[in-house]
Amino acid sequence: MRSVERWRRAWREGGLEGLRSAGPANSPTISDSQLAVLEEELGKGPAAHGFENERWTLARIQAVIRRRLRVSLSVAWRLLKRHGWSWQAPARRALERDEHALELWKKEVWPRVKASRQHVAPGSSSRTKPASR
Repeated sequence: MRSVERWRRAWREGGLEGLRSAGPANSPTISDSQLAVLEEELGKGPAAHGFENERWTLARIQAVIRRRLRVSLSVAWRLLKRHGWSWQAPARRALERDEHALELWKKEVWPRVKASRQHVAPGSSSRTKPASR
């Protein structure tokens, strides 16, 4: 009910312009110098900040921003995207990956697996009445 009253008052005092959004109430941003510091910190890697494995997560990046820049950002992914960073792309391939075995599987095994799924006879969606042949 409070929101409705605020909207009515804004309408009375400013009309349509009074209802226009002024943006988020609290949207902290970081300056270019803070961004440079953040890039440097992220470049050191997660281990340098006390994280066990070698992966950055949004929660970890937010923790670094809070600790190092003393700013609380709840949408770190927007920050990453805006500056051309991607949290989806892996930095390296698995050590166990065998390219030769993958190519062999694609050429020899996959065509057989794919072909075995093709049905020769018409099927039936009924459990009690099988398809006529």
